[in-house]
Amino acid sequence: MERLDRIYRYEQACEFLPHRLKSLALSLPDKQKERVEELRLRVMHPLTVLTGEGELNAAPDGIASLVTAEDLEQMLGAVTEYSRYACIETLRQGFLPLRGGFRLGVCGSAVVREGEVNNLKDISSLALRIVCEHIGLGSDIAPRLFDENGRFMSTLLLSPPGGGKTTLLRDLVRVLSLGDSEHRALRVAVVDERCELAVCCKGRPQMELGNHTDVLSLCPKAVGIPMVLRGMNPQVIAVDEITAAEDIRAMCLAANCGVGLLASIHAESVEELRLKPLWQELLRAEVFRRCVVIRANGGARSYEVSALPCSV
Repeated sequence: MERLDRIYRYEQACEFLPHRLKSLALSLPDKQKERVEELRLRVMHPLTVLTGEGELNAAPDGIASLVTAEDLEQMLGAVTEYSRYACIETLRQGFLPLRGGFRLGVCGSAVVREGEVNNLKDISSLALRIVCEHIGLGSDIAPRLFDENGRFMSTLLLSPPGGGKTTLLRDLVRVLSLGDSEHRALRVAVVDERCELAVCCKGRPQMELGNHTDVLSLCPKAVGIPMVLRGMNPQVIAVDEITAAEDIRAMCLAANCGVGLLASIHAESVEELRLKPLWQELLRAEVFRRCVVIRANGGARSYEVSALPCSV
């Protein structure tokens, strides 16, 4: 079923392409469709698909799949319903969340005013990311993130880039928000700075995050964490890819208020994590008590849950 779901998601993504390119993309064999993570469009280059093995031409005839500037403008116009101004807040950050839980990365010429990007023009490339849910991925992991008294322990997810952190984080949010026979449902606030967890489109999450989840999109984590802490009374705050010192300070504030945290970071192991200077203070403060290390084993992934050492 998962294989069929991935093929279906690929074919859904193709619906965003201009008609000529859509036909070419849909002609890809199913065994390749199921492995596609992104569709890449670059002006005056062939349409490509990104898989775990790298980029491949979407059609045998590279000339037939050559992307034109008109293709890019047509696609961008269609996904914004021909009103780019209405999408300017995300467009100027280089991406657009799309209906169905897809995400479109945008490159072109930045219009910079007073040191800030106000818009993008002369679009040169688009990256259509196929965001896939894996409902149930966190069901066996979540119960191991509670202590003997049934209290959720703040948890950090570790893997290299592209290792599946966001997919697991999303489903753990869903599981915590729904609860189960042994653990009551928790109020979870998601600070979705890059619009990758909930993939909100016009205020509606396109991903399944559970019944008791509140989402703050497109807000810097350091600003968003205090906002949801004050306004939404969460029991758990979830964020993706904490990297900056100000984000860490905000997380310490939340922890001191008794709120659990669920976050991710690029690291292959706890040992690599301990080499990151920004995280030494956080480890010493004992904010996180559990970690989940995601490892790739051939084509499959394994999930190792353990206590997070606090000494640095």
